[in-house]
Amino acid sequence: MKALFAIENIDVYLARFYSNLVDYVPSLISAVIVLILGLLIIKLFRRIVKNLMTKKNLDPTLLKFVLDVFTWVFRVILFVTVIDQLGVKTTSLMAALGAAGIAIGLALQGSLSNFAGGLLIIMFKPFRVGDYIEAQGQAGTVNSIQIFSTKIITGNNQVIYMPNGALSNGTIKNFSQEPLRRAEIVLGVGYNSDLKQVKQEILNVIGGDPNILREPAPSIDVKSLSDDSIELAVYIWSERAKYGRMVSDFYENIKPSFEKAGIQISYPQKDIITKK
Repeated sequence: MKALFAIENIDVYLARFYSNLVDYVPSLISAVIVLILGLLIIKLFRRIVKNLMTKKNLDPTLLKFVLDVFTWVFRVILFVTVIDQLGVKTTSLMAALGAAGIAIGLALQGSLSNFAGGLLIIMFKPFRVGDYIEAQGQAGTVNSIQIFSTKIITGNNQVIYMPNGALSNGTIKNFSQEPLRRAEIVLGVGYNSDLKQVKQEILNVIGGDPNILREPAPSIDVKSLSDDSIELAVYIWSERAKYGRMVSDFYENIKPSFEKAGIQISYPQKDIITKK
């Protein structure tokens, strides 16, 4: 008798389950359709905005940041819409999300600071994608400015992610904003050297290097009189892209020029006197 009653209850539960499932299928199908359409719309939106901003030659840094922000906003809206299609009361859900948002915000103050830092970088543009910068003890080319961090590629092809908050509040050295760069090269020569001859040899090397600009004009100054040498500061200018080549060529050419002229390049040395 009990077994028969249990079987009847199972039949009732199964009947209710199938009935509820049939009633729920339209909502489920509707939610899936909304999800698919929403993802397609977000993808289409990103493509349209990217094409428009590219045609207007807008800053690629701004483009990437704006697309990331709007993509996440639309995803949150899509999530709430799909939940609503499934029959979940969005009022209570939004209240729960709001409370969770406050708790998460308190727990992730650093991330919010990085987000604000990203906005400051986009607004004031201390650097852009493609610039070579030095900040937070690291140097490299800016690959992308993301919502919370900036991606930098170093000279040896390592990837560094730097928090936007620290970047926006710290010192940034940008090597790419100005079209020209100046090098300060310090040379030490012996005290027995003729400074006029030394300066002339340096000018000869400068004149033979096409990477060194004539304007702004190069200059040579006596920087200091050290224990071992007379230190000369050579100031030369080049285009930004040719800076490294200019400095390397100068060092490579000045040594044989000094040697040919009999000018001694100073180096630290000590005289030891022994008494008998």
